[in-house]
Amino acid sequence: MTMPTGARAAAPLGRPIPRTGETLPAVGLGTWQVFDVAGDAAELARARATLETFAARGGRVVDSSPMYGSSEAVTGRLAAELGLEGRLFVATKVWTSGRQAGIRQMEDSMRKLRVERLDLMQVHNLVDVQTHLATLREWKAAGRIRYLGVTHYHAGAHDDLERLIEGGGIDFVQVNYSLAEPEADRRLLRAAATTATAVIVNRPFAEGAMFGRVRGKALPEWAREAGCASWAQYFLKWILGHPAVTCVIPGTRDPKHVADNLGALAGPPPDAPLRRRMAECFDSR
Repeated sequence: MTMPTGARAAAPLGRPIPRTGETLPAVGLGTWQVFDVAGDAAELARARATLETFAARGGRVVDSSPMYGSSEAVTGRLAAELGLEGRLFVATKVWTSGRQAGIRQMEDSMRKLRVERLDLMQVHNLVDVQTHLATLREWKAAGRIRYLGVTHYHAGAHDDLERLIEGGGIDFVQVNYSLAEPEADRRLLRAAATTATAVIVNRPFAEGAMFGRVRGKALPEWAREAGCASWAQYFLKWILGHPAVTCVIPGTRDPKHVADNLGALAGPPPDAPLRRRMAECFDSR
């Protein structure tokens, strides 16, 4: 069988965390808005089916935050109901000011998520970042968390994120990056690679706006030949074609969508020439 032009020879299903070599599936699950459904039985059932499908198809990384309403509690409850304790890589964030307030919030998040040791705790949107990083370094040394990180969702914060990871001691940086928001590729992703910082990508579909650009338009045949079965996979594979990216976390509460997203793990990621073609095609829409 001939490999499509622009595809890499290797097709890893996961990516290593640079500082430890631990491998994570490169497509995870974001919970902003989509898991904030504690009071809605029908939508809670959909979230349960989504998490079940996600785990059954090899997904592991689930990202949340106290900012996301009931998402942490819903994630913890559903993971327990589905018997997923120890199978997921659970990430959340601290989103408040002050050391003691941060400690209270993080302990509350761990109770909601039903974990005694958290895989990844991140400082959300850099709120009181130095205060919380000091606490997180203590918690990591004590074994309460495995990894620590910093996040933002807007390109205006990329310089601050770059300075933080270049200062050392940051395991993960979470940042917006997509065909619609490619600014992280100017310097931040290179800085992450240089400092052995894992990268989690949020907003991979620019809050759904990217689908509006391609609505009613057929996926190019050359994209199908390169392993993209849908526009979602096209968008995700473009992101995963960047070697600095560890994991991308599209959010959904639809089992069909989460299965489609995980389909982006199949086959090799696009190489640089193919990524340029994908970007040119998207920009022309």
